[in-house]
Amino acid sequence: MTVDLAPAPTSRTALDPATLRQIVQELAERPEGWLHRVRLAAGERWYERIALADDYEVWLISWLPGQSTGFHDHGGSRGAFVVALGELEELSFGAAEEGLLTRRVGPGVAREFGPDYLHDIRNTAAGPAVTLHAYSPPLNEMSRYELRAAGLVRTSTEGPEQW
Repeated sequence: MTVDLAPAPTSRTALDPATLRQIVQELAERPEGWLHRVRLAAGERWYERIALADDYEVWLISWLPGQSTGFHDHGGSRGAFVVALGELEELSFGAAEEGLLTRRVGPGVAREFGPDYLHDIRNTAAGPAVTLHAYSPPLNEMSRYELRAAGLVRTSTEGPEQW
């Protein structure tokens, strides 16, 4: 069951990353609407889609120490996420001269990205974390990648039926 917690944009086209960032930030500021839904799962990250509209969706995700996504894309969707509780680490690639970038993403910090973005999010902290993620258009596939000497190599592609 999904619960529409986010404001409903009027556009029927893909939302820009700044708008998605605003959606997750506003949700993070209202934990009474989602905190009761959070679950912690020892094996893998726990996640639940909590909002779905024609042009975007919102996911709630919990992270125990050591859990990560691995490198992945968002199937051409734009996105944003905010760390509502705890702290995470994000790995991504900058310009050729920058190489692999590592960012600490603390409570209240939001990140936004375009349709070609690849990253790995992980909980390297001592305690759990909770994030809110928005994607536009809603995710229809995601590809997973491995970091090898030659760079990132696509290893699989998943559809919604696998989430």
